[in-house]
Amino acid sequence: MPLPQDERVVALANDLLQQFDQLFGTHPGFRAAHAKGLLLTGTFTPAAGAQELTRAPHVTRESTPITARFSNSTGLPLIPDNAPEANPRGLAIRFNLAEHVHTDIVSHSTDGFPARDGNEFLEFLRAVAASGPDVPSPKPIEVFLGSHPAALAFVQAPKPFPSSFARQTYFGVTAFAFTNVSGKERFGRYRIVPEQGNDFLPDEAVSKLPADYHFEEIMDRLKNAAVRFRILVQIAEPGDTVDDATKHWPESRQLFNLGTIELMAPAPENLAQQKQIIFDPIPRVDGIEPSADPLLELRAAIYLLSGRRRRAAEMEAPGH
Repeated sequence: MPLPQDERVVALANDLLQQFDQLFGTHPGFRAAHAKGLLLTGTFTPAAGAQELTRAPHVTRESTPITARFSNSTGLPLIPDNAPEANPRGLAIRFNLAEHVHTDIVSHSTDGFPARDGNEFLEFLRAVAASGPDVPSPKPIEVFLGSHPAALAFVQAPKPFPSSFARQTYFGVTAFAFTNVSGKERFGRYRIVPEQGNDFLPDEAVSKLPADYHFEEIMDRLKNAAVRFRILVQIAEPGDTVDDATKHWPESRQLFNLGTIELMAPAPENLAQQKQIIFDPIPRVDGIEPSADPLLELRAAIYLLSGRRRRAAEMEAPGH
C-alpha cells in the first residue's frame, strides 16, 4: 500500500491526522479514528451470480478467508459504547487472497459522508474543534453546517444504537467500478446487511449499557454461533453521481448480492494484530477499480500514515 504520488494529498492527510489528534488526543498504538475495535476471523463465500458483476479473485473462488474489524467512532480507545459519539460504528473487511495479497472494504453505519473532499472535511473538523461548550452562538460548526447542506444532512441523520454489532447495516462511503469477465463495467457502493436484520435499542436502554457492552456482546454471541452478513452492491444507473460521497442514490437502485461473510471467532493476539493491520479503502484488485472520488486517495494516505505511526508506538494502555 503506497503513499499517493501527489504531495498535496500527503500534506492534507497529515493535516487531517493532526486535527484528529487535537480533537481526541494522542493514544500511542491506537488508530486516530475508530480507535476502539475488535478483530475477528471468518470466511467469504460468493453468491451464485456474483461473477456477473466482477471478475475479482475472491468472487471467482469457492471461498476466501477474511479478517474483519468492528469499531466505535472517535479516536478514544476507551470510549463508552453508549456514548453518542460512538456512532457511526465501523466495519472493515479484509479478503486474504494470498500471503501479503488482499483487498479490503471499509464501511460505517451511516449512509454517506459529511464532506465532498479532504479540504472540506478538514474545514468541518476544525469547526468542530473550535466549537466547545463555552463558545457563543453562532459557533463555528453552526456556521459551517449552515453553508454545507451535505454535512448538515450527515450530522442530522439518525444514528441509533444497535443491540449488537451483528444487528447493524454498514455502508461503503465511495463508489467503485465493478468489471466482469466480459468487460462490462458498472459503478456501485457496498452495503453490508446483517443476516438477522437491523435491531436498535430504545434511549432508556442505551443509558443503562455497560461501557463495553457491544464488544462483550459480540464475543458472547460468537461463542454460540457464527455472525453472518450479506455483502450487497447498490448499482448506479446512468446519470447517478459516482465521484461524490455526499450524493445519495435512490433506494430504488438495484442491490446486487455479492456474497456472504461468516465471522467465527476473535483473532488471536487481538490488540497486537489491530496495531499491525492497515486497511486500505482502495481495492487494488482486478475487477474492482476506484472511482474518481477524491476521498479515496486521501483516506488511503491517512490510513497508511496513521498505521505507520501506530506500528512504531508502544501501546498506551489495555483496551479493546
